[in-house]
Amino acid sequence: MKMMGWNTRMSMLLIVVLSLCLIVAGCGGSSNESTSAAGQTGSTEASAEPVTVKLQLKWVPQAQFAGYYVALDKGYYKDEGLDVQILPGGPDIVPEQQVAGGSADIGVDWVASLLTSQEQEMPLVQIAQIFQKSGLVLISKKSANIQSPADLKGKKVGNWMGGNEFEVLALFDKYKLDPNKDLSFTKQGFTMDQFLNGELDAASAMTYNEYQVAIESGVKADDMNVIDMNKEGVAMLEDNLFANSEWLANNKETAAKFVRASLKGWQDAINDPEGAVDIVMKQAESGSTTKEHQLKMMQEVAKLILPDGFDKTKMGYTDGTMFKQTADIALKFGVIKQAADTEKAYTNEIMDMATQSK
Repeated sequence: MKMMGWNTRMSMLLIVVLSLCLIVAGCGGSSNESTSAAGQTGSTEASAEPVTVKLQLKWVPQAQFAGYYVALDKGYYKDEGLDVQILPGGPDIVPEQQVAGGSADIGVDWVASLLTSQEQEMPLVQIAQIFQKSGLVLISKKSANIQSPADLKGKKVGNWMGGNEFEVLALFDKYKLDPNKDLSFTKQGFTMDQFLNGELDAASAMTYNEYQVAIESGVKADDMNVIDMNKEGVAMLEDNLFANSEWLANNKETAAKFVRASLKGWQDAINDPEGAVDIVMKQAESGSTTKEHQLKMMQEVAKLILPDGFDKTKMGYTDGTMFKQTADIALKFGVIKQAADTEKAYTNEIMDMATQSK
């Protein structure tokens, strides 16, 4: 038999070596692909980004919004997989416009303001009602002799106007008082100076803010008469949570998580008002308020969120009767031109999701 030449033997050896390399590479390639895929999956799970939710407040940081700051500070939003950004409000910020325009996802405002925006066809829907009672009262010094709303006749009564006056107008209407003839209904500043110096016989005040300012300024509670809109049956719902309905259509679970964490924050704030105020004071503008004022605000806000006798399991739910009362007053006094479609104006679906899924 003829012996193979050196070149032939080397060629065959090279072929064998190359074949072995391909086999090893093929096996190794499968192993590496599997490892890579597993690593990629693990990396994706580990680095799942939290969902960003922007909350637009009605006003500057204060105890009126304590529940949201508590939820943020204690990590309740983070626990739900959310990255919540709380945007302060102010005199030039309209929460409905911010949410409708996409600058925020969820907003806080009074229901009357929401109804107006909905009538203007802004894509908004209420998803929770935080304050179950109105915080608006009319206060007067006992020297003004205003013991009942009927005594407002001939008096000078103040309100901030700009959408805050409708409960007061409803009160006048109930007692057949014409604000243009039977009394002087005038614009009230954002301080209580007009009330304190006697320019107003009766002033509008929120139980958690201006009423407390009057007391802090030296007017004793026993020296004031108070007309409560809730007791008079003309109350309108105030602080709520509403969302961009277009955003909500694709983010119901996110909204439910936000509401659930927020309510947890509110419950903590009600149970521990001092702790809540400490958190709020970290957000408030330096020198703009005091811890004592914010503590009193928190205590009064708690009474609006969970009024005496209120079913705690209904915290955050929108009461259809009160919503209709608010809408009826809004219609009567021209806040809205047509009756609100309550089937579209608010929903309790998100509240159901928030309370039923854990």
